[in-house]
Amino acid sequence: MFKKVLFFILFIGGSAIAYSQAGHPLDSLKPAPPVEDLTRQYDFGDLEDAILKPHKKPDSLRNKSGITVVPNVAANPTIGLQGGIKAVAGKKLGIDPKTLFSVAATSASITTKGIIYFYLNHNIFTSGNKLNLQGNLVVSKSLAPDYGMGIGKPYSGKGLDSVLADPTHTVYPIHSIYFNFREKVYKKVAPNLFIGAGMSFEIRRNITNNDSSGTTTPSGVYNNEHGFPQGRYSADGFLLNLEYITRDNPNRPYKGIYFDAGLRANQTWIGSTKNSLQFTTDFRKYFSLSSSNPQAVLAFWNWGSYLVSGTIPYLELPGTARDGTFRSGRGYTTQYFKGTEFNDTEMELRFPILANSFLSGVVFGNLQSGNDEHGTPLFQVFQPGYGAGLRILFNKATRTNLCLDYAYGRFANKGFFLNLNEAF
Repeated sequence: MFKKVLFFILFIGGSAIAYSQAGHPLDSLKPAPPVEDLTRQYDFGDLEDAILKPHKKPDSLRNKSGITVVPNVAANPTIGLQGGIKAVAGKKLGIDPKTLFSVAATSASITTKGIIYFYLNHNIFTSGNKLNLQGNLVVSKSLAPDYGMGIGKPYSGKGLDSVLADPTHTVYPIHSIYFNFREKVYKKVAPNLFIGAGMSFEIRRNITNNDSSGTTTPSGVYNNEHGFPQGRYSADGFLLNLEYITRDNPNRPYKGIYFDAGLRANQTWIGSTKNSLQFTTDFRKYFSLSSSNPQAVLAFWNWGSYLVSGTIPYLELPGTARDGTFRSGRGYTTQYFKGTEFNDTEMELRFPILANSFLSGVVFGNLQSGNDEHGTPLFQVFQPGYGAGLRILFNKATRTNLCLDYAYGRFANKGFFLNLNEAF
């Protein structure tokens, strides 16, 4: 299965890369797309000035701050009421006009159920794109709702296998202290092509799942079957990645490609509880649908993670929203579906609503597939999610949007998702 997945992903990714380099034969006959006129766009800063400083003349875009700060507010039965703050920043570094946009984000929040969460991440390109630095830091006192392992395929078995599959979709709360540090450094080796390496440390302590025997919850059964302690683990490993980028902006692309394929090798000699080798892919393609308004975009995303060898801790299994930015599979909570092999495919149509770009909209859909430990292979069962949302332009200089999405899934799943920047 892994060889088939690897061939399929590399074939699709390689074809798309070659196509983008060569271009379509008719591209030379098309008029060049107009340069985006930011002075005609209206963002949240302009609205704020209109209310608080009605007589102030508009600032030059050269003085426009690349930092956006918003409240981080949410509410659902799992976390309770959440309050906090979220910020994103963006800037081009150096004087080379071909340098890609660098971004960073941070958030700190606390909930009425005692969840504390802090993260800081960055994606930085040095002048001329000679180096690309990607990394994140996460510290949290977390509560993870667990719905069992697999892709939701009906299972009629009994005993511990039934607990692991959990056909009733019961939610099992898992509390823990979580720490993650990840850093990768990419070097440009050809136009738009980077090779990178790094390390990642995922550490959980004080894990409680109300299952001291390891026989009554999916995570308890999994830990017993795979030799993990119930209360703690570490997943520490080396990263090796290949990256190709032609997209014009990481916050809200209008065109281009993003492709990343990588290996992660967890090793016990650097502190990992178990050895494992994983292969991951992330492919995104953006089609601008209008030469006069490039904000009309059809976006495609495929993300996958595949276990090659070894064993992964239960809470590190690939699944819903376990991509690098935790945004995949809208309509379901994080890791609602999961397996040792997992794939998510998404499409999104983005369109302007107001001529000044202050308000725009999206409609989207996704299909998730995964394997399980009862013989269901990857790509046999698919679970859909779909929804629509509004976008408020918060910072036109960095194309930062406030994203408000409402999504639906199967098994009575639905929810409201609030974030800065697009899901992909």
